[in-house]
Amino acid sequence: QRPKTGELLYGRNAVIEGLRGRRTPRSLYLAEGAERQERIANLLAEAQRRRLPVKRLKPPALEQLAPNVNHQGVLLEVGGYPYVQLDELLAGANGRPLVVLDHIQDVQNFGTLIRTADATGAAGLIIPDRRGVSVTPAVVNSSAGAVEHVAVARTPNLARAVDEAKEAGYWVVGLAAEPQAEPIFRADIPTPALLLIGSEGGGIGPSLLKHCDLLVRLPMLGNVESLNAAVAGSVALYELLRRRLEAD
Repeated sequence: QRPKTGELLYGRNAVIEGLRGRRTPRSLYLAEGAERQERIANLLAEAQRRRLPVKRLKPPALEQLAPNVNHQGVLLEVGGYPYVQLDELLAGANGRPLVVLDHIQDVQNFGTLIRTADATGAAGLIIPDRRGVSVTPAVVNSSAGAVEHVAVARTPNLARAVDEAKEAGYWVVGLAAEPQAEPIFRADIPTPALLLIGSEGGGIGPSLLKHCDLLVRLPMLGNVESLNAAVAGSVALYELLRRRLEAD
């Protein structure tokens, strides 16, 4: 029977990080015989160490709980995702980069950006609470579980959130294919930086463009006009990391 509250994380990476992350795990569901795989045996051992209920199900029953996903024989029931408050995120950022996503819609793009934010040591992400993707089990899976360790704040007003970040000392760097945007590898990017990434179709909205202190773009030498939001944002985050490492 599907849990009435909480969420079901699926896939080995998502479940591993769900056990290690900030949520409270409730139950582990395993396909019968799945523990013969070493990684799932390790998951089972961790669940037992935590005294979590473990429920072994026949594969069709597991499919009913999480239909049409690649669950890899394991599900983890957890509470809802613990978003942080914006002021909490800003207070704990300690000068590390922040990422604002202007109504990203694609689960894979969101998951990739979360994973890169974690890998590059960003302080966290800020997303709108409407008309954009939120943290769902699909996002947990596409981020390989990284979102379980990353601070994500939701806000009803992105422009106001950007202003609050500015008041906290951040410089707003918009990643945009605008004519006035500077090539990112040559731009003088002040720190601490808040990287603003636009949506897949429309880019950064006009109301947010006005809040940018600097616009940067990725040089494009090929035949296509642009990269998708996840690839472009990941390249930009690694460029910010490269500069931080050089400055140390």
